[in-house]
Amino acid sequence: MVKVDALGMACPKPVIETKKAIASLTKPDVIEVWVDNPTAVENVKGLAEDNGYKASSDKVADKQYKVTINVDVIKAINSTASSTCSCGCNDNTCSCDDNIVIAIGSNQMGNGEEQLGKNLLKAFIYAVTQSDKKPKAMLFYNSGAYTTCEGSLSLEDLENLKNQGVKILTCGTCLDFYGIKDKLKVGEVTNMYDIVTTMENASLVIRP
Repeated sequence: MVKVDALGMACPKPVIETKKAIASLTKPDVIEVWVDNPTAVENVKGLAEDNGYKASSDKVADKQYKVTINVDVIKAINSTASSTCSCGCNDNTCSCDDNIVIAIGSNQMGNGEEQLGKNLLKAFIYAVTQSDKKPKAMLFYNSGAYTTCEGSLSLEDLENLKNQGVKILTCGTCLDFYGIKDKLKVGEVTNMYDIVTTMENASLVIRP
């Protein structure tokens, strides 16, 4: 058994340390990852499950969680499933032009009057649903996290995009900061490491 002590580590370090531990294995084994918050639990389990490994978690004590990953097959791992290109090529070397990522870092589009900015962002997301070339992923961070949560005017459009295969990913640290994690309504929680990797592997990053 391999133990990863990620207690006290800020996002995205628990994911990075877990990824290193998995990559270091030369034979099937079990990895225990210790973290101190539910968001880190979800991020670590997401990494494992995106790569085909079974993962479970237990709350051991206040601010102590154990994630157990059963690495039954040794293989190269991806940092996030969302970085896989639709053409089927290796996501680290892809040169095709359909790996588009949309990064939304605010709950409004542009600078100026707040209500106008929110209306513009809603219109932008709706326009994406009507586009012939859908993005591979949409990333939401900072106040952009509100866009995937209860009360957002774009939930129906985002659910539409999700059903069409677009990955809807919201920063877990941002959800925690704004106290809205329990209000997430569409998509998955992600972390900064996966956000960086998804952008790096994109052929085009659009920031409205």
